[in-house]
Amino acid sequence: MSDLQKAWAKNRLAALPIESFDEQEEEENDAVAELPEHIDDDSSSASSASSASSTGTVVPSPGQNLFARPQGVPRGRSLQPIPWTTYFERELFLHDKASPESPTIHAYLTSPVGKGPLFVMHHGGGSSGLSFAVVGDQIRKRVSTAGIFSLDARGHGSTTLHEGEDVDLSLATLANDLFAAIQLTRQEMKWAELPPIVLVGHSMGGAVVTELARLGRLGTALLGYAVLDVVEGSAIDALQHMQTYLSTRPTGFQSLEMGIEWHTRSRTIRNSVSARTSVPSLLTQREDKPGDTRPWKWRTDLAATQPYWEDWFVGLSAKFLAAKGGKLLLLAGTDRLDTELTIGQMQGKYNLQVFPEAGHFIHEDLPEKTAISLVDFYRRNDRSALVLPPKVSDLLKKGVKV
Repeated sequence: MSDLQKAWAKNRLAALPIESFDEQEEEENDAVAELPEHIDDDSSSASSASSASSTGTVVPSPGQNLFARPQGVPRGRSLQPIPWTTYFERELFLHDKASPESPTIHAYLTSPVGKGPLFVMHHGGGSSGLSFAVVGDQIRKRVSTAGIFSLDARGHGSTTLHEGEDVDLSLATLANDLFAAIQLTRQEMKWAELPPIVLVGHSMGGAVVTELARLGRLGTALLGYAVLDVVEGSAIDALQHMQTYLSTRPTGFQSLEMGIEWHTRSRTIRNSVSARTSVPSLLTQREDKPGDTRPWKWRTDLAATQPYWEDWFVGLSAKFLAAKGGKLLLLAGTDRLDTELTIGQMQGKYNLQVFPEAGHFIHEDLPEKTAISLVDFYRRNDRSALVLPPKVSDLLKKGVKV
């Protein structure tokens, strides 16, 4: 810097006013303003369980969206169980008084409105009726008049048997239980007739709904049936490894939250909202020995169901193709298709949709996509939307030339 520049800068600085430095004021001015607290709504349905979601998420100004999350079903960080009342209007305990030794079937129900359809759900082995809670909620978002009926099979959930009775999980018995539950619900709700029904079954439940459709006991009320991630060939192959898989599962958990965490971390269920809803119904608090540190045990002993495994799945593909009604098969991978179903799909005998990003529990991993498929399937088979031409005899009676 030249002497001339130095002299000019010195004169300019001398003309500026001198301000005192206040250290306390400087610290206050440097402090970052506290950001508003944001509550993470972890549920697709308004519920008291939403308050259990994680809090304290940083929210940028509306114009920035720096930390905006992708839209869809939020994962959430809470492991707090979500109650069934979030998704269903009532629970039912259905017992046939004419048959005292029949089970008391526990089920969840949201009634259809007007002439709306009833989606009748049957879960897989070791699961419960709450397996369909979240997907049922997604269905009702798209068809507001739809009803959702989801039961606990015998030996599962809160369904109870006559004292001293062995758990019979044969396919014929389970199909009869499902039909009885539908009829008892009709009586309980005082429906004049059955609403249009779409049967939906996952794994073991897929075999059950297929059997009921094959028997034709629902008559014209049945619009169609959907089977989720089970086909005969791959199911029978998987049975060889089932005992190995069961031996790797924990025998119990310290708390319900630990059970929920295991299901999500092991990716058994890949959606935290679904896991928080369905997993609590899979466990019951029971100390097998004094001082047991893992008192939350499995309600259903899956290993004990082994004698029925082949009964569930042998002949399933042929039954699925032969039964009357619309047919939908949802799979987590095309490798699960056996030869019979591959040929049937090429012949257009059923609708097929594959979700490669899902695990075995398709409806829990991807409830929104599953709901879209089920709703589209219902609309394709909805007879109320059909406009039939008038009968020739009726036209002749009216004097119309034909």
